[in-house]
Amino acid sequence: MYDSIAFSNRLPPNSISISNSLLSRLILSFHMGDTQEVQHPHQTSFTIHMEESQELQLSKIEGNNGVQETNSLEGNSFGGPMNESRRKMYYRWFRIAIYSALVLVCGSAAVLLGRLYYEKGGKSKWMGTLTQLGGFPILLPYYFISAPKNLATNNSIHPNQPSVSMLAFVYVSIGLLVALDCYLYSVGLLYLPVSTYSLVCSSQLAFNAFFSYFLNSLKFTPYIVNSLVLLTISSTLLVFQNESSDDSESSQISKKKYVIGFICTVAASAGYGLWLSLTQLVFKKVIKKETFKVVMDMIVYTSFVATCVTVVGLFASGEWKSLKNEMNEYEMGKVTYVLNLTFTTILWQLFTIGCLGLISEVSSLFSNAISVLGVPIVPMLAVIIFHDKMHGIKAISMVLAIWGIMSYVYQQYIDDTKSENRITSHVSKDSVPLEEVHR
Repeated sequence: MYDSIAFSNRLPPNSISISNSLLSRLILSFHMGDTQEVQHPHQTSFTIHMEESQELQLSKIEGNNGVQETNSLEGNSFGGPMNESRRKMYYRWFRIAIYSALVLVCGSAAVLLGRLYYEKGGKSKWMGTLTQLGGFPILLPYYFISAPKNLATNNSIHPNQPSVSMLAFVYVSIGLLVALDCYLYSVGLLYLPVSTYSLVCSSQLAFNAFFSYFLNSLKFTPYIVNSLVLLTISSTLLVFQNESSDDSESSQISKKKYVIGFICTVAASAGYGLWLSLTQLVFKKVIKKETFKVVMDMIVYTSFVATCVTVVGLFASGEWKSLKNEMNEYEMGKVTYVLNLTFTTILWQLFTIGCLGLISEVSSLFSNAISVLGVPIVPMLAVIIFHDKMHGIKAISMVLAIWGIMSYVYQQYIDDTKSENRITSHVSKDSVPLEEVHR
């Protein structure tokens, strides 16, 4: 025994450490197989190191998960569904801005050119009607180029298409309504000063709301009711305009013709409101799609029907016989006569595109509201170009009309804000499970 101890004392230090390590491993293996709770110091250090390594691995995993969550949140902020919906909303409002510009600019310019036609010697009411409708062939090249590629897509989205007879009935009915409406507008523009005519046309918003209530399930809010009341009062005040000013003397319009022009303009505004409501109803209930091709179909086919009716009326009334003398006696010359009718025709077609585009993007009532936003534009230009008088009643009527229009536009803003908030909350709720999956 002492010899063994002496022998171990004579061993090198390295061999002693090696033997100790072997002994530690043997003791560790013995204790791992044993059920007792006694642990070797080396085992304790080993388990401590194992726990530390596991904690490090867990911390790395959690760190990676945190990075993934951060990346996922950043990805959602730049390319997630919420940003996609916002981008679509911006693109939609860009289209609405383009359509609104067409309605405001082209509509106001077309009214002024139409009045210039009558002011400088034009007398044909059917020719004034034809300029509002006959320009649809200008759109035919674009229509035939874009129609084949859009046809298959639209059919695949909506397999249940209306029958040909149903579409023919819709286009013919609306075309007849449009022809009558444009003729009434021509009579009103002939017999009324252009500023008075424009203010009376603002009543079409009230008529559109009335028809939309029955045809398109429009809900009357306080702002819409306020808008309709103001626009009705604004148009009613103009009934007394002829008696309280000298507009009839300056424009050489008799009281009888003033009344006829006023009634025809109010009737035309009612027909216009009905046309917009029917068009929105056809888009949603009959055609069941609102693509740009559908808008073009509505323009081309209804304009074709209305143009045919107008041409028949032009020849049946005998006004076509006086067109040559009318062009020769035009105060601004033959070339200006032709250019006036040509540009008026083009502007009315661009106005129609913008109007129907707003119907497909928002609603017929919004389209009508944008069209009557030209109420302050046309009278101001009429005062400069045609020297119309802006008396007290007409000024009050214009202020009330602007107030009524802005009341409706504010209601539209409230509706869009509520819709955006609902979309945002819906997207945020849908994104919660994705975050839980990352965690």
